[in-house]
Amino acid sequence: MERARFIVIGITDHPAPWFSPEVLDVIRHGRIFSGGRRHHEIVAPLLPEDAEWIDITVPLDAVFEKYQELSIANCQLPFIIFASGDPLFFGFANTIKRKMPEAEIVLYPSFNSLQMLAHRLVMPYHDMRVVSLTGRPWPEFDRALIERTEKIGILTDKEHTPAAIAQRMLEYGYTYYKMYVGEHLGNPQQEKVSTLTLEEAAQHEFSMPNCVILESIQKALELCSLATKGTQEPSLLCTFGIPDSEFALLDGREKMITKMPIRLLTLQALELPNHRVFWDIGFCTGSVSIEARLQFPHLQIEAFEIRPECEGIINKNARRFGAPGINIHIGDFLIQDISNLPHPDAVFIGGHGGKLKEIMEKVLTVLSDDGVIVFNSVIAPKVTTDSQKLWNEACEELSLQQEQPLHIQLNDNHPITILKCKK
Repeated sequence: MERARFIVIGITDHPAPWFSPEVLDVIRHGRIFSGGRRHHEIVAPLLPEDAEWIDITVPLDAVFEKYQELSIANCQLPFIIFASGDPLFFGFANTIKRKMPEAEIVLYPSFNSLQMLAHRLVMPYHDMRVVSLTGRPWPEFDRALIERTEKIGILTDKEHTPAAIAQRMLEYGYTYYKMYVGEHLGNPQQEKVSTLTLEEAAQHEFSMPNCVILESIQKALELCSLATKGTQEPSLLCTFGIPDSEFALLDGREKMITKMPIRLLTLQALELPNHRVFWDIGFCTGSVSIEARLQFPHLQIEAFEIRPECEGIINKNARRFGAPGINIHIGDFLIQDISNLPHPDAVFIGGHGGKLKEIMEKVLTVLSDDGVIVFNSVIAPKVTTDSQKLWNEACEELSLQQEQPLHIQLNDNHPITILKCKK
């Protein structure tokens, strides 16, 4: 059977688009066309009288089922697709390649929206990091912020608007950017380009479609310099290890936080550079989750805590240190539904309430084959439960392989043993 053929034509929002003679000839001889409803409105005057149009709407599976049916019935005819900008730039050509990998694809790209906005601003964009929030959640954008990216291009949608983006940045302290917004780029009647502060953007309504470019007002090295001189909030890009005194604590109890050197050794034991999903069970102040988020922003972090008052504490600390994107779960871990959560490959147990083995047993139902579990055992006179003994018993009963423990004592604090095991 012959492969399905797609000719994908990139267009802008211009109501009277210009096409090369070659593309006009493709349209003139076509019969099956497809694209968004907005695209149909733009190109309808150019389509042949007998043209058949397929709207690209969700669910996309239904759209591709229609393509498959028509491909069988009209095996010699190509599908002529109209798509925004460059169809390979987070565009529909990528979807065709994923859904119908054997299909033949011919492309006639146009400028994508971020290119057009950069052109309007006469802004070089070879150094711009691109993040798509179109139908996607925040993590990649959060990562770009945490890594102090100096120029970020963002594709938006009705939920992730320029105002929502600005509000998130202000909430987590990323205030040293200015925002450029391009609305209806390519449409001479509606196109608008704005330059705003984040405070202005957060209060503004923008028409769709639009896109955003963020540009740092200060270079990352300048931010470090200002932070070290005490003239600006500390930039965590410049530090490895957050001082314990900077955290909001549970009832002001200094002992209810994993101390910074122990925290960093714990992160090292978790092998986080090589893992993707980190679970922090018993997060309390959130110090381990926050440190992990800032040092390894590629991670997806799920943080669990039984005490409801800790939710406000971790949220306060996450905003204080600019660590968005930590997913918080409040309640007893042993009765929480974890079936829909991403499976972890790194787990830290910061608190267990005497049920260490039960927690480890539940973790093992979802832990990846190459996953690790780390636990810090405190040796203190008033602690009646020997947590290292509980750990050893659990590892033996659950057939887990322990690694060499690490014993450490900081100043006059109680000795701690960092314990680690794998399947």
